[in-house]
Amino acid sequence: MDELLTNLLGVDRANRLLSTVLLPAPLVGEEQPRGLVSRAGVATALSLVLFEDLLHRVPTGERYVLARRALGQRVVYDHGAVRTVDWHHNGRLPAGVEALRRVLVPLGYEEVGTYPLDRIHMTGKVFTHRELPDDVPQYFVSELHVDRLPVEAQQAVTRVVGDSVDPLGPEAQALLDELADRGWLPTVAAARLVPALAACFGRHHGDPRLHDYELLLEHSAEMAWIATEGNAFNHATDRVADVDALAAELRDGWPLKDEIERSRSGRVRQTAFRADRVTRRFRVAGEDDVAATVEREVPGSFFELISRDRRPDGPGLDLTFDAGNAQGIFSMTR
Repeated sequence: MDELLTNLLGVDRANRLLSTVLLPAPLVGEEQPRGLVSRAGVATALSLVLFEDLLHRVPTGERYVLARRALGQRVVYDHGAVRTVDWHHNGRLPAGVEALRRVLVPLGYEEVGTYPLDRIHMTGKVFTHRELPDDVPQYFVSELHVDRLPVEAQQAVTRVVGDSVDPLGPEAQALLDELADRGWLPTVAAARLVPALAACFGRHHGDPRLHDYELLLEHSAEMAWIATEGNAFNHATDRVADVDALAAELRDGWPLKDEIERSRSGRVRQTAFRADRVTRRFRVAGEDDVAATVEREVPGSFFELISRDRRPDGPGLDLTFDAGNAQGIFSMTR
C-alpha cells in the first residue's frame, strides 16, 4: 500500500494522507510479494485518492480533518457518496449506477443494499468490499430517476448530460479485467489504473445552460447539483465513536446540520457540514445569439460524520444505511 500510494502521489502527499486517514489494519504490512498489490489494496488506494480530491474541493472538510489531526486523531473513512443519472439520453456514459458498478465490482465490491429515496426521485445502492467489509470504505451510489420528473425537466436533463463522454478507456478496462481475474496487480500497473478509475468520479458533460440549471432547481435540487458537479464525490464520511458528542463539540463555529439523523434501528447516526459553495460556469445566449458564459456560486460537496453500533445478531458493525437518514443528509447541497 505505501509503495502504491507513493507512486501515485509522491512521498510527501502519501505521508500526509496516511497520517490523516487510518489505513485498514489488514493492509498494513500486507503479505504480498514486493511489487504486487491486492484487489483490496487497489480499492483502498482509489478511495484515498478520491478522499484527497474531496478535501481539495471542500475547505470545511479539510479544516475538520486538520483539526482532528492536530488532536492526534485520524479519520476512519466510512464511505464516499456519488450521484448518477438514470437516463437513456446519457451520451456515451452508461446510465445510472452502472457507470460506477462496472468499476467497483472488479475492485472486489458487491452490491449489498438498495434504498428507495422516493422523496427526491432517487434510489441508493450500497457497495461493500467482499474481503474487508469493515475496513475498506463503502460507496453509496445513488441514481436519479429522470422519468419521474416533468417533461420539461426531462428535456433539460437531456440537454445537460446528452454530450457525456465515457472516461473509462480500453487500457483501464483491461487492467480491471486482469484485477478481477487474478485478485492482484503489479504495483506499476495499479499506479496506472487508479488515476484512470479516479477520472470516472468527475463531471463528464460540458458546462450546463443557465436556463436548464434554473429549471432543474425547480424540480430536483439533486439533478441541478449533478448538472454542475457530475459524478464527483458528493461527500466523504468520518466514522466516529459518538457523533452526538462530537456534534455538540462542533456546534459553535462550524456549519453543522441542525439535527442528527437516526436510523430506525438507532444503530446508525449521521450528521454533516453544509456544502461549501463553489463557482461554476454556465452557458448563456449572448448578443445576436452568440454563445457566452457566466459564473454563478452554487453548492459543492460536503463532509459527513457517522457513528455505527455493533450488530446485535452477530460480529461486526452495522454497515447498513437508512433511507430517511440519506434523504436528510442529501439536503446539505440544497
